[in-house]
Parts: sequence; structure tokens; C-alpha cells
Amino acid sequence: MRVRTEAKRETIVEAAAAVFLEAGFEGASMTQIATRAGTSKRTLYGYFPSKEELFVAAAHSVAVQFMDPVLATLAQSKDDLPTALQRMGEDTLAFLCSAQSVQVWQTIIGISGRSDIGQLFFQSGYDQGMQHIGAFLQAQMDQGRLRHADPIAAARHLVGLLGAETQVPCLFGALKNPSPEQLRDAARRAMQVFLGGYGV
Repeated sequence: MRVRTEAKRETIVEAAAAVFLEAGFEGASMTQIATRAGTSKRTLYGYFPSKEELFVAAAHSVAVQFMDPVLATLAQSKDDLPTALQRMGEDTLAFLCSAQSVQVWQTIIGISGRSDIGQLFFQSGYDQGMQHIGAFLQAQMDQGRLRHADPIAAARHLVGLLGAETQVPCLFGALKNPSPEQLRDAARRAMQVFLGGYGV
């Protein structure tokens, strides 16, 4: 019986992320990924039954590496609420509008209609992010800094506002490599609208 280890899984995921970035989802093969990870296809399929599941794991790993520190900083911030949200907004947009992130989102959207990859990513990545942001917003509501509302809905509204000026145009190719100044201004306007709706 083969023993699965977390270290081996991480090696496979890292190799997959590199191959997917280079070749795209359609161009990448499980053989290429197994070779890059220094393992066999049999072992690869033992960890991930399909290329779709492996892609989602690789995309989730990249998002976690970037967003976990952002969310941790937000949760531990001693700044006033507008300042904390502005910093989080700028950092989040820097990730969402990066070439790698845009490529991942475009891939997921492009093949969601013919596979369950969209649902897998939504549940394992996007939805978890909403839970983290929602927990922070709930704490702010409990402290009287935001009006009481559904914190998950508020988190979705916040992220939607953030992406409206930047991420969405990036996904359609209408905006490429937005500058830090563009991201800062877009985050500021998004926070103004968010606090206008949820502020006390």
C-alpha cells in the first residue's frame, strides 16, 4: 500500500502550478506534471484523480500563499477601519490583477461550462476567502463600526466592488498591468461605496 504524504502532495501541486502557468490548462498534461514533480503518473493520480482537481489545487495554493498573509494582516490590524480596508483592498487587487491570477481566472471561467472545475474552485478557494473576510466584518459589526448585516453578503459586496474597476476589465483584456496608483484609487472608491452602504 502506497503511503500518501503532505510533502509529496505539495511537491506535485508546485510542479502542476509551474506547468499550468507555462502551458495553460489545455496544453498541460499529467505526464508533464508527473515528470516535473519527479514522480509517476500512477502516483500522481493517487493524489489527484483528474487534471481538473489538480488545477484547482494548484490555483488554490497560489491564492493561499498570497491571500493568507493579507487576511491575517487584516484580522490583526490596529488601524482604523477605513485604513485597514484600504490596505486590504490594494493588496487584494494587486493579486487579482496580476498576470498569473488573471490567467487562472480566465482558464476557470473558460472551462467551467464543460467540467466541474468552476464549482470546485468556488468551494475550495473563493468561498473560503469570503468566510475569512466575513469573519472580520462580523467582528466590526459586533464592535459597532459597521451596521449589522449578513457578513458573508457584505464580504461578497466588498470583493465585487473591489473588482469592478480593475479585475473585471483585466479578465476581458480591456485593462492590462494596472499601475499601483490605479489600484489604490480603485480600492479607495470601492471602500467609499462599501462604507457608504455598511457604515454606521
